[in-house]
Amino acid sequence: MQVTFEHSILIFSCLLFISIWVGKIGYKFGVPTLLLFLLVGMVAGNEGLGIEFDNIVTAQHIGEMALCIILFSGGLDTQYKEIRPIMKQGVILATLGVVLTAFAMGGFIYFVTNNFFPSIQLTFLQSFLLASVMSSTDSASVFSILRSRGLSLKNNLRPLLELESGSNDPTAYLLTIVSISLITGQTVGFLDASFSFILQFVLGVIGGLAIGWLFVRLINKINVHNNALYPVLLLAGALFTFSFTTFVGGNGFMAVYVGGLVIGNHKFVQKRISKDFFDGIAWLMQIVMFLTLGLLVTPSELIPIAGAGLVLAIGLILLARPLPVILCLLPFRKMGVKDKAYVSWVGLRGAVPIIFAILPLAYGVPHAQTMFNIVFFITLVSLLVQGTSLAWVADKLKLSNPSVTRERMKHFDVGFSDDMSPETFEVNICENWLKEGTQIKNLPISENSLVVLVKRDNKYILPKGQTELQVDDKLLILTDTDDENIHELQEMLHINDDCES
Repeated sequence: MQVTFEHSILIFSCLLFISIWVGKIGYKFGVPTLLLFLLVGMVAGNEGLGIEFDNIVTAQHIGEMALCIILFSGGLDTQYKEIRPIMKQGVILATLGVVLTAFAMGGFIYFVTNNFFPSIQLTFLQSFLLASVMSSTDSASVFSILRSRGLSLKNNLRPLLELESGSNDPTAYLLTIVSISLITGQTVGFLDASFSFILQFVLGVIGGLAIGWLFVRLINKINVHNNALYPVLLLAGALFTFSFTTFVGGNGFMAVYVGGLVIGNHKFVQKRISKDFFDGIAWLMQIVMFLTLGLLVTPSELIPIAGAGLVLAIGLILLARPLPVILCLLPFRKMGVKDKAYVSWVGLRGAVPIIFAILPLAYGVPHAQTMFNIVFFITLVSLLVQGTSLAWVADKLKLSNPSVTRERMKHFDVGFSDDMSPETFEVNICENWLKEGTQIKNLPISENSLVVLVKRDNKYILPKGQTELQVDDKLLILTDTDDENIHELQEMLHINDDCES
């Protein structure tokens, strides 16, 4: 039967449904959803359900587009005040840390493949290329796992990890391109390579700052007749930032992350709606990207390299990542040993190394397919081992803050801008809450919290202190964004008790 466009859409929609369903199950058991998206793609591929996909150029373009949106969304959701204290550490890890990781891992790969796995034997340049592809932490994995699990870390560790992962791709990309050039016989001098890196980095930062600043003013000046178009306008800004900066010789990934930072830290029209839009589309891009990369791999080809892949994964996790982190963070004496150990552990690999591993295939580098399979295998190990243990390791190192449960609202569809940033709670009134009286003023809530709306059956009531409450009334309560105050409100109102909502 000939596969039509309609068939392709049907298959794609089914894969999206399956991915979301599998991701929900994986979240329940603590398995990274991105790993499951990869596995769904592998199962649906040519050795599973039989979907044929081997277009590496298309896969690369899909990956770059998805990464562009993910980085922009990550920058949009990051506050200056969070990254300012750790800016130096993040930049050093994103540049020098990536270079040191590439050299350490390159030497390890060369030693292992030439002494223990003769069927793979790689030259030093090929080993360095493979290491360069894997030298950066993956922004999609870091943003997704840290934020989806709601992991709250001490000592500004979360913004440090997100800043590093969001800005270290240009260094890894340059090392990959230089390695490919050397292997394919193109002359690349050290000065030329250094100048290219500095130029891409600087133009990326300048492009992100300038275009982000311009788009904030454009969004606030333009009067769009339909508010739903403001997120679309912002999407156009993200794509323009990436493509224009790349066109003028800068690094588009750096620019789009910085642009997101600039826009997200300014006031603009329909900001909350736009951020919600990008949160959803970033998740869609993650699903599409990991599904595509899963379809691209042939599972049976992972078996011959599984032994080498496992050894190299262990070397990356326990050697090639920790040593550069320790060296880069050595001048920062205020950072404790536990902080550095955790930064070393969160060296997640994901979509970015796989996308970079497509480049040797595109340039016809010897052993490119083997390199791609090794990178894919190491990514699976990283997501499975490191991705599933981030919260556990943080707890063991005593670096996690007490978690605050944010209840999902079911009866009140409201939202507030970041400038107001109150916490909202939806409470179902039970009999035991009315023992001290049936009026709102009798509820045991602190002065920092306020009941702003009551839902009774299908009607909404604007409350006063004397408003009489009934069992099964739903209350919308606002409180300050202070974890201690939120804990107090939860304890006083027993939000997590057995009352049926």
